[in-house]
Amino acid sequence: MEAVQIGTGPLSRSDVVAVARYGARVELSEEAGAAIDNARAIIDDLAGAAEPVYGISTGFGALATRHIPADQRAHLQRSLIRSHAAGNGPRVEDEVVRALMVLRLSTMATGHCGVRRTTAQAYAALLNSPLVPVIGEYGSLGCSGDLAPLAHCALAVMGEGEVVDAGVVRPAAEALADHGLSPVEYAEKEGLALINGTDGMLGMLVLALADLEQLLDHADLAAAMSVEGLLGTDRVFAADLMALRPHPGQATSAANLRRFLTGSPILASHRHGDGVVQDAYSLRCAPQVHGSVRDTVAYAISVAERELASAIDNPSVLADGRVESHGNFHGAPLAHVLDFLAIGVADVACMSERRTDRFLDVSRNRGLPPFLAADPGVDSGHMIAQYTQASICAELKRLAVPASVDTIPSSALQEDHVSLGWHAARKLRRSLDGLMRVLAIEILTAARALDLRAPLQPAPATGAALAVLRREVRGPGPDRHLAPEIEAAVRLVHSGHLLTAANLEEVR
Repeated sequence: MEAVQIGTGPLSRSDVVAVARYGARVELSEEAGAAIDNARAIIDDLAGAAEPVYGISTGFGALATRHIPADQRAHLQRSLIRSHAAGNGPRVEDEVVRALMVLRLSTMATGHCGVRRTTAQAYAALLNSPLVPVIGEYGSLGCSGDLAPLAHCALAVMGEGEVVDAGVVRPAAEALADHGLSPVEYAEKEGLALINGTDGMLGMLVLALADLEQLLDHADLAAAMSVEGLLGTDRVFAADLMALRPHPGQATSAANLRRFLTGSPILASHRHGDGVVQDAYSLRCAPQVHGSVRDTVAYAISVAERELASAIDNPSVLADGRVESHGNFHGAPLAHVLDFLAIGVADVACMSERRTDRFLDVSRNRGLPPFLAADPGVDSGHMIAQYTQASICAELKRLAVPASVDTIPSSALQEDHVSLGWHAARKLRRSLDGLMRVLAIEILTAARALDLRAPLQPAPATGAALAVLRREVRGPGPDRHLAPEIEAAVRLVHSGHLLTAANLEEVR
């Protein structure tokens, strides 16, 4: 994997994912180094001035009225990081920590923060090592940015706190030494520059978008398998019908359904004279629901890319030499869209659960055995798999309640309105895990139904996905331990192997 260049311009979403999830190395460009040096020169000049400047020679937040003498400013930076590294709770995932670190480094590289080049290089070196700072899940209010999570990273860079090394939590000082890294003693403005950003929220949004784009394709594949298994129709997905309501996401999902169902002998077997006038909404309206979330994703991408092009800090160093305080660190733009996505995720999952439930009810499954059981009464089939879906959906509905409509004032009412964007991002990560599991259960159930429709065969694309599943999970038969089969389906959705098989077959 090529190293990701950190320059003065924005990182791409794929760059962030490469560094955060796949361990790509980073390189600070010479252009970025020059921009960092220019901004630092401005800070150095202001540090010697008699007039107090926020973030350089004053306290922070509600304590900004305190003028800090020059001989205490290095101590001020250490105190800031130590006091703000107050996170608690379960350890945040490594990919999230790496995402927020590379995003903070990218902001430093813009030349609007005033850090020294050595500090930026120390962040790059830590990212290029096996070490990951330990961050607790609780602590950020999303304003001023993700203070506590970012402070834990800055703490590790200065040789304090803890890091994860090959899965083992170790004191940062000894781990840095073992890997040939030197701790940094922060200078004026640097402590504030390292923590006043929306990097945690943004990192989780970027990772979520990468996951959600694939999960929505899986939702379309699951729906296609259910349409076949429930003897539905593909006529409602026609392009001319979709054009009557020209939402782009709806058109994309409908096109996916048409692709996946092309050439289906099952659909052809009942295309005429089956007496069914309309399919249930969970089948017929899949493009409208899935597509609405696709459009939400498109909006979220626009927000993420604007944020990737931003230099979030306070105060900021401007090209004309001014150092100005402002409110760009507020997480509202990210918090709102993170909550928006969680609402869509819950809706897609609930529609998936409804399709699964139809397979299990003899009054609605069009000739399949109750609960798809081999010997109903002796066997329960997929009865409790749907319970699992329902329990996840209940959780997703709770997670869909917006975090961003809440606010808890802090810092002696100086920070009297906060975004809670970190909370929105954490909720979304849990929601995406739930959606993946719900879709896996639908695919597992639809696959069993497709096998029970034999000798009729599914479409080439859905049949290819079914064949991949059958390498891991046996077909219909007497009750077996179901949990491992569900987990196998979850792994196949997570890996993308089902979708790859369906897409490759469709191309043929």
